Amino acid sequence: MLLGMATKDRAVDRGRRDAARHLQMLGSELREARLAAGLSQSHVGHAVGISHPGVSRIERALAPNTPLGRLDAIAAVLGLRLSVRVYPAGRPLRDEGQLSLLDRLKRRLGRGLAWRTETPVPIAGDLRAWDASIAGPDWTVFVDAETRIRDVQALERRTELKRRDTNTDRVILLIADTRANRTILASLGGSLIQNAIPGRTILAALESGRDPGGSGVVLL
Repeated sequence: MLLGMATKDRAVDRGRRDAARHLQMLGSELREARLAAGLSQSHVGHAVGISHPGVSRIERALAPNTPLGRLDAIAAVLGLRLSVRVYPAGRPLRDEGQLSLLDRLKRRLGRGLAWRTETPVPIAGDLRAWDASIAGPDWTVFVDAETRIRDVQALERRTELKRRDTNTDRVILLIADTRANRTILASLGGSLIQNAIPGRTILAALESGRDPGGSGVVLL
């Protein structure tokens, strides 16, 4: 079950806006390339096996369900190569496992500490956010939760980039305490976070309402 429907709605809306913009940009670029090559829509359509009205609809961003392979083919006959990739631009939906993991940490906090979810990275226009943050009188520690470690290098890179861009030396990588995760962590020969302090030290500090004094991996 996926939770956080408001976040889902915002993400879906953003995705739809991106799709419309991408179609408009691609259609315009294909049209400009076709005209520069001195080709008619009929020539291009014949080359890729569609009608010239079909080419026209693609150029005017009116064919949102066009297969990717067809767009690649049109680009190819115009001397272009279509490039498609994805990159991090915000947090994905969190499932019950992640929410439960975060709640386990929240319930361990000492009195006087403030808990906040979805804390944004403090860069204008940056869609990334920490899963949570914990604030004391004059300090804040940022939290990201992982129920299952899948790509160690990607997790390390993502955490370090967010720590750098948040300009903080207090980050908790909260990992579900499972046999699979323990096996992966034991095989690393080091920590997922640079200059990490022990997770037990961090938990003990938070339980007593104190500043943990650094970053580390906490298993719960």
